[in-house]
Amino acid sequence: MENNQGLLVLKFGGTSVSSASRMRDVASLISNDTPKIVVLSAMAGTTNALEEYASYLYKQDKISARALLAKLKSEYLEVIQDLLSSSEGKQKGKELIESHFNYLENFNRDLFTLFEEKAVLAQGEMLSTALLHYLLEEQGTFSVLLQSLNFMRIDKNQEPDDYYIRENLHRELEKYPEDKLFITQGFICRDAFGEIDNLKRGGSDYTASLIGVAVKASEIQIWTDIDGFHNNDPRFVEKTKTIGQLSYAEAAELAYFGAKILHPTSIRPAREKNIPVRLKNTLDPDSPGTLITAGTSEGGLKAVAAKDGITVIRIRSGRMLLAFGFLRKVFEIFENYRTSIDMITTSEVSVSVTIDQTDHLDDIIRDLGHYADVETHSDQTIVCVVGDLIAEKEGVAREVFNALDDVPVRMISYGSSSNNISLLISTKDKIKALNNLSKNLFQ
Repeated sequence: MENNQGLLVLKFGGTSVSSASRMRDVASLISNDTPKIVVLSAMAGTTNALEEYASYLYKQDKISARALLAKLKSEYLEVIQDLLSSSEGKQKGKELIESHFNYLENFNRDLFTLFEEKAVLAQGEMLSTALLHYLLEEQGTFSVLLQSLNFMRIDKNQEPDDYYIRENLHRELEKYPEDKLFITQGFICRDAFGEIDNLKRGGSDYTASLIGVAVKASEIQIWTDIDGFHNNDPRFVEKTKTIGQLSYAEAAELAYFGAKILHPTSIRPAREKNIPVRLKNTLDPDSPGTLITAGTSEGGLKAVAAKDGITVIRIRSGRMLLAFGFLRKVFEIFENYRTSIDMITTSEVSVSVTIDQTDHLDDIIRDLGHYADVETHSDQTIVCVVGDLIAEKEGVAREVFNALDDVPVRMISYGSSSNNISLLISTKDKIKALNNLSKNLFQ
């Protein structure tokens, strides 16, 4: 690739490559002269199946593991028959499937470890990229299959190694100065010690953003099966609308607080380098989708999102709360267990925080108990109203609270951000809250 002018980075999620017909749609979308790097997730359902396979291996349940793998292999062989038309292509695809599943079968013989689990999970992306590459080859479209394990790496803190990614990706691209279409894997990477690792769930979005920054792309496009951010959750609210444009800050808030279309970590790299991110629909490619940039075309409230699986922790200590250093001690406990806090409210005698990671909840409660009385409540949801609150007319808070007049609110976070109002409610009230907000704010 001679230069990066006009270069696009396109990411297609699991539903976009979930079948042979969907893969053909993707091939059609990318088969043009625009220079691009295409990032693929595993076919829908594959990562879940591989996680289940790994769980059987940990339990040394070899029979269940073998049965699951045989079923998954059979499904892939069916995809090959539908995806590739020539006998040569079908044979090549079959050999690919045999190779990867023989590799997976080898893990069903010895003691299984976390490092091996990461290698197992990586096979989904390796399969999807190779299959798309074979399809393009059969259609007469030349593409280069780049192995992301050659350039994607995280450091000892599990953060992307930006310098390593940039230098090694450029080294890979320089091998193909005349080529314009590159296919690579999302999600998977190597760790600081060279072992196979991953960027966790939703990591393919992150991969696309990191690649876009590394090559100074003109735009990063995230292709899914819906046409961009909606102003509310279409699963629970009728007549939602697509949002045409968002700021990086607004998109990050929506992604973090429950809008599943985009992984929240993928906004940061693009924002730092001011690279536009566009959300597009594979099923409706002509739809403009949502464009995310530094600024927005209009102010005011944009959307509502909800994040489930929240636990609230209330810490009460009349004796120590106003004492110097008390909050520091509280936050250090959460830091020690690498547990992030979503919301926080304080009063003279108590502090309430919310978390969505409960792996170390018992340890956190025990340590907090040394300084204060602690109570917890699970099955909570954070509802987030996002927009340019500075540009919104006076009384926005009143409109939000009026909409939730019949919904009990446990916590409120307002004023810490110019882009959101966050409210904690019981999960059983979520659908009512989303519909009330939609009716009062957008209709």
